Amino acid sequence: MAGIYIHIPFCKQACHYCDFHFSTSLKKKDGLVKALVKEIELRKGEFKNITVETIYFGGGTPSLLTIDELRFLISEVYNNYEVAKNPEITLEANPDDLVSVRAQSRTIFEDYKRVGVNRLSIGVQSFFEADLKLMNRAHNADEAKSCLKEATKHFDNISIDLIYGIPGLTNNNWIKNIETVLSYNIPHISSYALTVEPKTALDTFIKNGVIDNVDDDLAQQQFHILIEKLETSGFVHYELSNFGKHDYFSKNNSAYWQGKPYLGIGPSAHSFNGNERGWNVRNNSKYIQSIEQNILPIEAEILSTTDKYNEYVMTGLRTVWGVSLEKIEQDFGIQYKKYLLEQSEKYINQHLLYIDDDKLLVTKKGKFLSDGIASDLFKINLA
Repeated sequence: MAGIYIHIPFCKQACHYCDFHFSTSLKKKDGLVKALVKEIELRKGEFKNITVETIYFGGGTPSLLTIDELRFLISEVYNNYEVAKNPEITLEANPDDLVSVRAQSRTIFEDYKRVGVNRLSIGVQSFFEADLKLMNRAHNADEAKSCLKEATKHFDNISIDLIYGIPGLTNNNWIKNIETVLSYNIPHISSYALTVEPKTALDTFIKNGVIDNVDDDLAQQQFHILIEKLETSGFVHYELSNFGKHDYFSKNNSAYWQGKPYLGIGPSAHSFNGNERGWNVRNNSKYIQSIEQNILPIEAEILSTTDKYNEYVMTGLRTVWGVSLEKIEQDFGIQYKKYLLEQSEKYINQHLLYIDDDKLLVTKKGKFLSDGIASDLFKINLA
């Protein structure tokens, strides 16, 4: 099984924390959609004899697409690839795009279902106006709540994004954010610590003293509050930033963490086939011009054995499935397994890692630190 990710590089406005590739101008949207369709066709040979199980529209803000544009892109995937009988088709969306009513009194949700979307990932981030303004989100708290009230009438499979560690966000308000999501019976939550990326507006505001810096200790407290609240409510913490009820894990994201192949369509989108990782040019104009000339604007790197080992350790430690010691030995050799166990020993002694059923896993205490722990288990400069 495999997945197709389609990057929609447009937003109404720039969130202060975001360093993803996007444009706030929609002038090139028509040309970009045509180029996406053409790239889908040009790359069909990469998935010969492979079934597409997931289609994911990410961004940017995919909910800026019209229904006709969305239908066009989905139909082209079906026209060029073998698609599973009931694929997971996810659309990332912002609340302000989902509260409008379309022609003939249909809601946007009904239109999405008509063209095949069966999962929504809604970027709420917070239900407090101060947080939304600090992050420069395009929606307000009332729109977020109205959106969820309507979305849950039409969609069962919904994921909500929340951000913790926001300057000024108290633990009490963070708990209220979580409880608000739970009140709508949402089955999946993705939650991330606010990260200060270089050259973003947030980075500039913090350096200039306009906004307080992120408090890592507070972010860690809120991370553990999140785990406790959601696990008590029946969610499985199946990946560092993702919580799902049973049968509601993201198939698209789970495929990434389990090393399944995927195609990234669109400017800045990444692809992976097991041995090679590629990425498209991070520029809308250059992307469109290249595709119009039937040239794929992709750079690629062949992954060494060490690269694959490091990537498996990084993704495995983030998930409930852990790092299989048997797989390490089978795929990479006994020396890699020995190295992994040696490097892990101090973290096991600190109760940050543990071994269960021949799998290396992160303890609850170690989860917030899992990326840093994983980097210390990497092998360096080996063929």
